[in-house]
Amino acid sequence: MTDRVRVALVGCGRIAQVAHLPALEKANGIELVAVCDPSEHVALAVAARYGIDAVHIEAKEVFADPGVEAVLIAAPDRFHFDLVEDALEAGKHVLIEKPIASTVEQAARLVEMVAAAGVTLQVGSMKRHDPGLQFTRRFVREKVGEVRSFNAWYRIGSLRPGIEATLFPRTFDDPAARKVEAEFKSDRERYLLATHGSHVFDTVRYLLGEVRSVTATHRGFGRDHVWNLLVTMASGAIGTATITVDVPGDGAEGIQVFGSLGHSTTHTHFPFFRRASDVLAYSSEDGLTVSPVPDDTDAYERQAEAFASAVRGEASPDPDAADGLAAVRLIDAVQRSVTSGSEVEL
Repeated sequence: MTDRVRVALVGCGRIAQVAHLPALEKANGIELVAVCDPSEHVALAVAARYGIDAVHIEAKEVFADPGVEAVLIAAPDRFHFDLVEDALEAGKHVLIEKPIASTVEQAARLVEMVAAAGVTLQVGSMKRHDPGLQFTRRFVREKVGEVRSFNAWYRIGSLRPGIEATLFPRTFDDPAARKVEAEFKSDRERYLLATHGSHVFDTVRYLLGEVRSVTATHRGFGRDHVWNLLVTMASGAIGTATITVDVPGDGAEGIQVFGSLGHSTTHTHFPFFRRASDVLAYSSEDGLTVSPVPDDTDAYERQAEAFASAVRGEASPDPDAADGLAAVRLIDAVQRSVTSGSEVEL
């Protein structure tokens, strides 16, 4: 792609610095032209590291800039709706970190606005751009026959802080802003379900289609939390999904899918290893178990490149606003099922 999309980053916090900025620097089809953060110290430090001249502390200044075609919004969840709304009204294309919004009502409104604005919105569920998971999707559709059951898991391990300290570059922060964010994240049950559930639910839908209903249970153990879900798909397949924070040692993420003609097991790595998911896939038609070995494996970089292609009309945004709404609906359904103790239909 020779005509690069001119992108501004809105929100220069930790996820932007350790994931999005390194990806934007490498991605084909992208030119980072501005950064924005309410902390001038953070915005200036990030701009200096990446050689960016345009620095803002007000997002509306970014949205008013005719030289900015698109924005990557990596601000905290509670700001997503207002920022996306303002960006769409300004005619900007949007790559928004998951979840698309905090409530079902907000997410549904953004779906309507995207359709009316005629611009591209892609949700930052970057695991869809993991080539291992993409292989699993093709295999499930082509080789396993009728999908009958599945088992998904997402476990955050106690070793994660040390692993992050090893992998992450030095980040810039504002102590006052960090204190505010810590206070919002102190509601661990809400924060963890929204943050990690977004990935689990999007992966299930990406591989298996729409969800008909969920029955969820939850237990809290101080700062640690466990959700266990019984999920019925629109296709009739049934499965389970478990989200656990924290477990001793290393974490784990993956999904097994069982069909009438085959099955697949997908193990997804911590994304900052920049490594594709490991897949073992068996087809009774071939009598073989296969395991792909891809080369281009940075899901964040691939996500940015896919967004650029969508903006240029060469592909559809994946996931799109409707997918983002579906993930928020599933988060809400889990919360309602935990509260009611009963099955919730979508």
